[in-house]
Amino acid sequence: MFNFRLNHMKLRSKLIVIYIVCVFIPIILTNVMFYQVTTANIKNQKTADAEQAMNLLQAELRTVIEDAAGISYLYSIDRQLIQHLNTTYASTDRYVESLNAISNLFNRTDKENKVLSSSVIMTDNPTVLASAHIIKLEDSMRQQDWYKEISQFSNTHPHLYVTPDSISVIQRLTDRRLETYEHVLKIDLNMNYIRQILDLSSFSGDFYILDPSGQARFGRLSSGQPSGLITAAHTLTPTEIPKPKQAIVIDKTYQNNRYLSGWSIYGVLDETLILSDVRQSGQFILWFAGINFLVPTIVIMIMSRSIHTRIKNILKHMKSVKDKNFGLIPYHLERDEIGELTVEFNRMSKRIENLINDVYVAEIQKKELELRQRQAQLHALHSQINPHFLFNALETIRMRSMMKGETQTARTIQNMAKIFRKSIMWKSSFVTIREELELIESFLEIQKYRFDNKLEYHIEVDQSLLNIEIPKMAFLPYVENASIHGIENIAGIGYINIQIAQENGQIVFVIADNGVGMDQAKISELTHYLDDESAMGDSIGMKNVITRLRITYGESFTFSITSEPGAGTRILLRLPLENK
Repeated sequence: MFNFRLNHMKLRSKLIVIYIVCVFIPIILTNVMFYQVTTANIKNQKTADAEQAMNLLQAELRTVIEDAAGISYLYSIDRQLIQHLNTTYASTDRYVESLNAISNLFNRTDKENKVLSSSVIMTDNPTVLASAHIIKLEDSMRQQDWYKEISQFSNTHPHLYVTPDSISVIQRLTDRRLETYEHVLKIDLNMNYIRQILDLSSFSGDFYILDPSGQARFGRLSSGQPSGLITAAHTLTPTEIPKPKQAIVIDKTYQNNRYLSGWSIYGVLDETLILSDVRQSGQFILWFAGINFLVPTIVIMIMSRSIHTRIKNILKHMKSVKDKNFGLIPYHLERDEIGELTVEFNRMSKRIENLINDVYVAEIQKKELELRQRQAQLHALHSQINPHFLFNALETIRMRSMMKGETQTARTIQNMAKIFRKSIMWKSSFVTIREELELIESFLEIQKYRFDNKLEYHIEVDQSLLNIEIPKMAFLPYVENASIHGIENIAGIGYINIQIAQENGQIVFVIADNGVGMDQAKISELTHYLDDESAMGDSIGMKNVITRLRITYGESFTFSITSEPGAGTRILLRLPLENK
């Protein structure tokens, strides 16, 4: 079954299928697999590089924060500083003298720590005067978020506080439950230094800092701009952080650190940007595959055309042989198998033509001679009946009727003679509409005589159509059916209305009567009978006429019939307006 289907394929199609299945598809599959493997390797490598970059960022931020925490630790263990903060000063001079004694502590930390933006100690000791490093702890400060957050902890360890614009280390220097005064140290990191670390990092995605509860407090986009979705009053959860459709997420959590435990850095990479170079390579592979398909296909079509065209030419000449056309195939001395096939076909065609000319033509001429002899005998038999005898007999009867005063009978006999004469004298298959109408009028006059004036008719014709030729007796059978089958069986006067006009380049013939009519079942039966292609016999009936009109005009001829019981019948014919 499969081989049978292959045998129906064109040769050019077979060559293209062979190329697609054996060459093109394997190349495409190989390129696709190579592209997929390369993409996966590059993605893994880029992810590993991003992991390493995040590890370096995590370490650098940890170092910066630990430096700030170390300073905080130095301040918390410096007894002279704690004593300075807890002393109630009786005068300004005593406070200034005490402040000068601890100034070296602040000078040393300022010089050694470029990563800090500021370090301020806030105290509610009313005798302390505000300076660069020590200020009063006002009630307004206690309303700020950083103070509320540090108030949740009773220990004196450093705590990390992060906002969209700053990163700070905050520590209580004293336990309020044990000391008279409250002291809070707030160290702000140098954000320019933090941004410099992020700029120099090889991590190219969005960067976020998440607190222990999983809320993003700080965000920086890959473009270098801060995340507009994170504000002091609004944070983001990891699920709310914007991500591209194909995202690579890297989450690094700080472990084993008292003040960083639970904090994490969160990175988001766009896989499309990472693999942009690979995607461009993929487009190159597609272009290369397209060229690989197009060029060999063109070559195959050019090569197959040399075979396909000549085979079709041989096939065309082989089909023309059955029509006795023995033309030779043009031959240009081709040396391949098709050229040899052309030579052999020309030789065979020539031999068949000679054989037909020598044997079959003589036989056909003999059969034609016998046919002519039979036709001559038939014409001889027909000639024995002299139509003039019938004309003279009808004329004698008509004259006798006139002599006896029977003018109506004489007119009827005259119409009968006219119909008989025209049917004998019409040797052509086509007559003019004028001649067809003369025959119809003669027939209707005979029918009026037959029905004793029970029949009335009216003919309306476009005068410009009278000389148009139509097949002989194309309209008369419909008039005969209307008078015999339609009018004969009604009680009153029968009316036949005939119209011949032209419309849209067609001859329109309409005949309508007020006869007995037909029901839908009878119409369907009649239509089926008229469409039946079985033998129609020799009678000049409706089926004979419709068959001749369809042979003459083909699809240009249309026929329709409408009728109702007791309401008469209407028949419509449309013929192309051709002057035969």
